[in-house]
Amino acid sequence: MTNETIPILLAVAALYNGAVFCIYWWDKRAAGTGDWRVRETTLLALAFLGGGIGALLAQRLLRHKTRKSPFPVALPAFFILQMFALSVALVARESGAAAEALHRLLGRS
Repeated sequence: MTNETIPILLAVAALYNGAVFCIYWWDKRAAGTGDWRVRETTLLALAFLGGGIGALLAQRLLRHKTRKSPFPVALPAFFILQMFALSVALVARESGAAAEALHRLLGRS
């Protein structure tokens, strides 16, 4: 992964989480007006597939799905899992860069 791809990946993640937040907002609004609702399995899948930040923010800021099982446990768990995966990826990337720099310093290819 090059340094140019990191901002692109962060932008994609931000857009996706923004979209997840908006879908949770849509569902919250629909709950109040009696309109078509988003399936709970869809909301959970969106959160699990990288939208943990957007879903958790929507839960906290919009007060949506705060008591309905499994959302109070699942959304924080997805967020923690995704932050852990991101941390592991960043550490692995940095470790690889450090190992490469050490090899260069030692004159190994």
